[in-house]
Amino acid sequence: MTSKRRPLVAANWKMNGSLTANEDWVSSFVPKAAALRCDTVVCAPFVYLCTLGRSLAPAELGAQDVSERAAGAFTGDVSAEMLADVGCRWVIVGHSERRQLHAETDAIVAGKAARALQAGLRPIVCVGETLADREAGRTQDVVGGQLAAVLDTVGPAGLARGALAYEPVWAIGTGRNATPAQAQEVHAALRAQVAGRDKSAAAALRILYGGSVKATNAGELFSQQDIDGGLIGGASLNAADFLAICAAVRI
Repeated sequence: MTSKRRPLVAANWKMNGSLTANEDWVSSFVPKAAALRCDTVVCAPFVYLCTLGRSLAPAELGAQDVSERAAGAFTGDVSAEMLADVGCRWVIVGHSERRQLHAETDAIVAGKAARALQAGLRPIVCVGETLADREAGRTQDVVGGQLAAVLDTVGPAGLARGALAYEPVWAIGTGRNATPAQAQEVHAALRAQVAGRDKSAAAALRILYGGSVKATNAGELFSQQDIDGGLIGGASLNAADFLAICAAVRI
């Protein structure tokens, strides 16, 4: 990695974990985390945030979703203020599984990013295309539209306070991944889109790659000019594997 942006690698445990498994993960990860050359975030299910937040340092705590509403009669929702209250610093918004399985629109994702920022959280805003989109040559149109909705709401500087994550839907949990060149092409286009509004914010913005990242391919992916780290799903469930991915970062 040749940029001056400090790399960021985030673990997304999705709907996995237990008190015992989490304790084992932390005991394996934390003693070695201080030597890493990147910032690290662990995004865990809501029910584990309180216990994890007390033991993760130097990694920071993140949530996997947030409500676009501040408070009120919204049973099952969790507000950004609540997440901040239990020690979260980061939150994933717009993950492809939320967009697909919960019908989250670009407007909802943008609203969640705005709420996160208002509460002092750093949103990891996810964008990505399906296989059908890619095969139809619509990748840039799709991810550009998803990004534009967030930029229109929080602005480039707001987005740069968090991170952007490109996660091709066809590569998530499938064992397939974009080639480093494919990923770099999309990352460069996303940064250029932000630069069209604010060059300083674009230069500071960390853009992560997510999609079947493993220790065996992380180094080549992270060496690309516009790839500033990763949003890691399945491979993050094993602390040793996640450490190996983080160690692949080049500054």
